[in-house]
Amino acid sequence: MIRRVVSVTVAAAILLSAGVVARADALEHQRVEAIAELTALAAQAHSAAQRTDYLAGAAERAEADTADRAAVLSVRPAFVVELKALRAALDGAKGKVDTEAHRASALSAQQTVLAERANPDTVTAATATVHALTAKVGGEVTAWQAAQSSGPGGPAWTTSGPDGYARVRAALDRVGGGGVGLYESSSCAGGNAPACANSSGYIKYRADIANWSESRLNWAMAHELAHIHQFRVWGALNSSSAYGSLFGGDPEFLANCMAVVRGYPGSVGCNGEQQAWASGIWVGAVR
Repeated sequence: MIRRVVSVTVAAAILLSAGVVARADALEHQRVEAIAELTALAAQAHSAAQRTDYLAGAAERAEADTADRAAVLSVRPAFVVELKALRAALDGAKGKVDTEAHRASALSAQQTVLAERANPDTVTAATATVHALTAKVGGEVTAWQAAQSSGPGGPAWTTSGPDGYARVRAALDRVGGGGVGLYESSSCAGGNAPACANSSGYIKYRADIANWSESRLNWAMAHELAHIHQFRVWGALNSSSAYGSLFGGDPEFLANCMAVVRGYPGSVGCNGEQQAWASGIWVGAVR
């Protein structure tokens, strides 16, 4: 009987121990799962914190970028104003001074401004550059006008103005008279002739021819330039029998033919023999 009680007691103890072990295993499993869940939650929290930090930084960068762009945009209008002023100065300088280098500098400044997104100081510096270019062009035009301001009998122009003068000057340069003086005057044949050449080596023009067509103006300047070359060989020219036979000793007819040779025909033409003879006067040869 005592043995049976002990046996039952031992069996119960064994069963109780097995239950305790099973319960401990279950608790350990739950603990492991809890730790794993906590680790995952911690990782998620860390990831969320990192994303929050990234988004906060991105927002700060976007705000800073927006502020930079706003600062750049705020100084652009001043650049546009200066660019318009330079464009007007360049237009006014046409036919008077060479502005290619100034145009290239302005284009470079404009490209710099268009590319700038963050630094307003870059735009401000470009604005100052364009302002300086405008002042430089204005100074060069003023110097050009001063250089043209005097000639035989007075200023280089009066009623034709600087633009009219520049147009006639360009025509004379175009036909080969770059080194020849040019002045406005109404004294050519008492005002009846639109232009005339002086034996001292300069040409005068009547104000209205500044409005002539380009082809007619080119012819007029080629004709007067021909007279300048005639004056250079005047003695030999008037002693030439060929001059008398081919042109009747008429310097106007010869000047027309000389203009034809240069590629600027007027209303009066000349034949091949006359052109061949007239071409020599351009190089100082009288045959």
